[in-house]
Amino acid sequence: MSPTRGTAAPVAPPTPGRPDKPRGGRFGSLAGWAQRHRWAALLIWVAVLAAVTLVSGAAGSAYKNNFALPGTDSQAATDLFTKHGSAQAGDSVDIVLKDSQGLDGRKPGVEKMLAEVKGLPGVADVRSPYADASAVSKDGTIGYATVTLDGKAEAVPKEDITAIIDTAESAESGGLQVELGGEAVRGAQEKGSPTAELAGILAAVIILGLLFGSLVAAAVPLITALFAVGSALGLIVLASHVFTIADFTPPITMLVGLGVGIDYALLIFYRYRHELTDGAEPAEATRKALDAAGRTVFFAGCTVIIALLGLVALGLGSLQGVALALALTVLTTMAASLILLPALLAVFGRRIQRHVLKHAAKAEARGKVEGRRWRALAAAVQRRPLPALLVATFALLALSAPALSMRLGFADAGNDPATTTSRQAYNLLAEGFGPGFNGPLIVLVQGDEAAGQGVRSELAKAEGVATASPAMPSEDGALSTVIVYPETSPQAEGTADLVHHLRDDVAPGLERDTGAEILVGGSVAASQDFADTVSQRLPLFVAVVVGMSSLLLMLVFRSVWIPVKAALLNLLSISAALGAMTLVFQYGWFGVQQGPIEAFLPVLIFAIVFGLSMDYEVFLISRIHEEWERTKDHSLAVREGLATTGKVITAAGAIMIVVFGAFMLSADRMLQQFGLGLAVAILVDALVIRCLIVPAVMQLLGKRAWWLPAPLARRLPKVALERPANS
Repeated sequence: MSPTRGTAAPVAPPTPGRPDKPRGGRFGSLAGWAQRHRWAALLIWVAVLAAVTLVSGAAGSAYKNNFALPGTDSQAATDLFTKHGSAQAGDSVDIVLKDSQGLDGRKPGVEKMLAEVKGLPGVADVRSPYADASAVSKDGTIGYATVTLDGKAEAVPKEDITAIIDTAESAESGGLQVELGGEAVRGAQEKGSPTAELAGILAAVIILGLLFGSLVAAAVPLITALFAVGSALGLIVLASHVFTIADFTPPITMLVGLGVGIDYALLIFYRYRHELTDGAEPAEATRKALDAAGRTVFFAGCTVIIALLGLVALGLGSLQGVALALALTVLTTMAASLILLPALLAVFGRRIQRHVLKHAAKAEARGKVEGRRWRALAAAVQRRPLPALLVATFALLALSAPALSMRLGFADAGNDPATTTSRQAYNLLAEGFGPGFNGPLIVLVQGDEAAGQGVRSELAKAEGVATASPAMPSEDGALSTVIVYPETSPQAEGTADLVHHLRDDVAPGLERDTGAEILVGGSVAASQDFADTVSQRLPLFVAVVVGMSSLLLMLVFRSVWIPVKAALLNLLSISAALGAMTLVFQYGWFGVQQGPIEAFLPVLIFAIVFGLSMDYEVFLISRIHEEWERTKDHSLAVREGLATTGKVITAAGAIMIVVFGAFMLSADRMLQQFGLGLAVAILVDALVIRCLIVPAVMQLLGKRAWWLPAPLARRLPKVALERPANS
């Protein structure tokens, strides 16, 4: 059998007087240990998975959604609420009622239901719409009762909220419609079955089966990923007792863990398969695969972790916990790929070897050359590198353009599925009291009661304000609260403009006139503060992550242009993904409900995609670099690099695309956005960038691609990514 072009060089003959024992680096040694102690390694992973599952199940989760941002007006207002005992500090549930004939005739039944609700666990107080004229619409057909909870929404048991929902809905009869709203209700609603996760796993199995043509070969990367994700999920549950981790972290962890875990295992396994076709025995093939692709996985994983830990430095509330959880997941998948995978290859090595060699023999008999089509694609790009580069780049820039108008915010009940009670309550309140009623601004006035009333009268006249409530003094009388209802819905651009208008234009003049300090808070203002903070801190975060990653690439490839190219292309794939998200979710393409992009997703997607893009970059460029070192023929190196990696990069990308894309099936808008963003980024990176733009750029750069100034070369330490096959 003829060796595949572009793979590692043949093993050199043993040195006289020395045993013919392969030597390798740390990753090869680690693979050797896992192979020699295969059953112990497998048992350790099974024990770890079982232990963390049992302990996390017994301990339970302690997820907390905390997007507090010290130093912002909204956070200062929240702190004052707590300090001065304002009634607006607690969480509540709205019981929304509608009867087209009027609510007056429904009073006995409604009052009886509200009395039952008041006696339920978790309820501190209930305010009837019949006791407050402002709680009934002008036409008398829509009203709402306010149920004050005895704690924050996340602290009240789900079963208590469910009891409130069931009791309230029992009052429905005839023409009376009863719906419930509030964050506690949204959290208690059924989230549906794990359709997205199951669909992603099934699609990954199908792609792996088509790639390798063997159930065992397809199962090895998938088993590695499932062990890693299972262990990571248990560890994250335990970590939630120590760190502030949001309740939407587990599905994101599953999403990223499956994609990254299969991706890393596949890159190593594919190199292992190449070594088998070159005649290596399973043990030696595993060592070589870990010494080459294992190093790539380690480098790429470290890049993702660095980017995620960079999010911690942003200080964005519970997003820090999400970043830590994802970093832990990536670390676990790396460990599984470097320890568990070699053990599995030792168990199934002979069986996989027979299948691989049989498949290679059939391909050789048919005259099929490995990577022929990818070699032809690279040659076509090399013949006209500049047109290929310009067309591909222009297309991606066009897709990226909508990201320039991206609006950041948070989903609310208006984005819930139309059949949910929280969405119905949202719609009824908007119908009866105006679109801004679902997102009031809470204005705090630190001063006497007269100052509060004066501020209230001026706020009611402000442009964009539908109405403002009377100033309500706190329990100690130190401050007053004015509830301002915008003319626009919570997620509308006009509401965001109103927040800035009140803070920048209205409040300063009122503070001079009244001598009182004024703060604009509430959930809508807090969301805007979070979005503004992300926008302000994002450039620094991007600069740090890109700079550190570029430095690592410079160390590995001893080149200036390779890291510059990688950084620019990675940013291009991310901007294209953000542009696609903006088109679909902000502008409502394909019938999707319009709304802002979740404020924390751009930084999260940047951190993850930048690392994953670096994964493919390193895998492709390292093979080009291998061939360059062997032949010193730059054009040949580019062709052979793509020929030997194009298939696995495309397969790995396809798996991640279907895993991430499957989350479009989720009912959660945030997960839909996250899945689409990651899927588009990987699609662009694996197909357009790695298969078209990179070969074109490398051809145009020629030998200059490996240029490093001599003074810099002397000072930089040497970091080898791939090892020669005879090492």
